[in-house]
This record gives sequence, structure tokens and C-alpha cells, in this order.
Amino acid sequence: MKRSGAQFFIHVFLISAFLALPYIFAPTGFPGFAEFERNAHERTIFVSYLLMLTFFYANYYYLIPRFYFNKKYIFYAAFILGSFLAILFFIYTLDKQPGNPRPFPHRPPHAIKFDKPPGAFDNSQTLFLFLVGLVVSFALKINDRLKRSEQEKLHTELSYLKAQINPHFLFNTLNSIYSLAIEKSDRTADAVVMLSSLMRYVIRDATESLVPLNKEIEYIKNYVSLQKFRLDDTVLINFQVSGNFANKQIAPLILISFIENAFKYGVNPEQQSLIKISITMQSDDLVLHVCNNKVRINHTEESSGGIGINNTKTRLQLLYPSKYQLEIQDSTENFVIDLKLTLS
Repeated sequence: MKRSGAQFFIHVFLISAFLALPYIFAPTGFPGFAEFERNAHERTIFVSYLLMLTFFYANYYYLIPRFYFNKKYIFYAAFILGSFLAILFFIYTLDKQPGNPRPFPHRPPHAIKFDKPPGAFDNSQTLFLFLVGLVVSFALKINDRLKRSEQEKLHTELSYLKAQINPHFLFNTLNSIYSLAIEKSDRTADAVVMLSSLMRYVIRDATESLVPLNKEIEYIKNYVSLQKFRLDDTVLINFQVSGNFANKQIAPLILISFIENAFKYGVNPEQQSLIKISITMQSDDLVLHVCNNKVRINHTEESSGGIGINNTKTRLQLLYPSKYQLEIQDSTENFVIDLKLTLS
């Protein structure tokens, strides 16, 4: 609603500015508008600008979408030519009306000046205004269509990326619960309940383009708790959350891949390991730090990225261009991620 209201006032302002152009650049300025009722030439100029505005909006909202975008070029050209001829005829007919006689100042009363001779309106001015309306409306409509195409492309790419995230997450989490079941742990039932909560978030809330940040943080807390169930004392998990997350929104599942990666490649039952995760809210900046030991012997390219992290990099570029800083340190012993994301 706010955006529609702002667009309405912008249109009103631009229309007013366009109609004021003849008086802004005229030698007499706005006082010339006072002669509108008695000066036929002034009326002709004003009406010509109104006709050009009418053509502009008709071309923008109807002719281009109905004919040009549907590849009916002959019909479109016919309507454009017909519109120009109709405007030209109307202006010529109006301009033929003689102006009211008026004496020149500082001249004898018998020296009479007509405001204009019949048919004095310049056809080149009509053509110029018409072409301006045609080109501007065409450029704006093409630009709008390109923006919509980009948005549709973005939506399609994000839907594809989310489709990749959900099975990837489910596969990893089910593996965690499977490990508990193999051990016949009493915590298996609790883990299943926790997984149910996680999947409810993924299926119900994460389908939105933005979610409340506190829900995303709660989702991450549940995920880390589930990993603690599975890993028990085999890994030291240092998980810290601080800051005010209220009244902030974030793209869903934008952080979890970095955390998943730490548990996937930073855990080895035969080797003591450490995973550090901190999420801090600093004013409008969300800061994520993830560090894990690289404990597996055979590292693949996925340990330095893989579907999860590469997926998230793409989403960050699409959703937060110029609003994030991502640093990845991939050494022999550690894998560190530092993300700073501006949420405004």
C-alpha cells in the first residue's frame, strides 16, 4: 500500500511538472496562464500537452502490452500512426480558432494585436512531443518487463535452491537420528520430536521469502541441540547467541548450511574435535562465526563448500547483493567462516 501511494504521488508530480513546462520556459512565464480563457493559442498548447499525456499512458498500459509484446507489430504501428494523426487533427482544428484581439501596450488603441493567427501552432512541436511520449513510454515499459523477468528468474532460482536445501538437510538429520537408534539411545524419541519441530519450520515457515530472525535462530538452536544428542561427548561444541533479534527478518535457511558443514566435516568419533559457533546481532548487522577442526582424513571438494555452502553463496548474491561480507578460511587444520549480513 505504501509503495502504491508513493507511486501515485510520483505520477501526480511528474504530470504537473510536464504540464507546467510550457510556462516554465515561456518568456512570460506562469502569468501567461492567466490568459488561458481568452487566448486560444494558450488553450491549444495546454490541450496538446494533455493529449500527449493521454497517449503516453494509453501506449504504456494498453498498446505496448496488448499489441507489441504479443508481436502484433502491424496493428501496433497502425495504432501509433492513427493516434498521431488524430492528435494532429484535433490540435489543428482547435488551433484554427482565431484568438481574441488585444491592444499592444504603449500603442494607440487602434493598433490591435491578435494573440495568434489561425493555424499558427507548430506541427514540429506536436511531432516532437509525440515522439518523446512514444520513446519514454516504450523505454519504461521495456524496463518494467526486464525487471519482472529478473524477478521471475530470481524466484525460480531461489525455489530451486530451496528444493536442494530441504532434502540435503533431511538427509543429514536423519543420519543423526539413525546413529542414536543404532545405539538404542533413550534420547531417540526426543530427537524425533525435535526433528519434527525442525521440519515443521522448513515446510511451513521457510517457504516465505523472509521470516522473523528469532524463528531462524530458534531453528538453529534446535539443530545444534539435535547434534549434541547424537555426538554426546565426542565433540566439544561451543555455541553462543547474543544480541537483540526482535523486529528483524531474514531469508530462511540462509545460515544453516555453514553450521551443517561444520558438523559434517568437523566430527570424527575417533578424534577429539572442537566446533565453535557464534551468532551476534550488532545493530542492523548479523555476524556469524563458525569454526571447526578438519578431522577427516580424506577431504573432498565438498569439505570446502559442497552443495550446502555453494548453494548459500548463490542465495546471498541473489538476495543480499552488496549487503554481506563472507570470508572463508580453509587451512589444513581448520575451516572457518565469517559472515556479516546487513538486515535492514
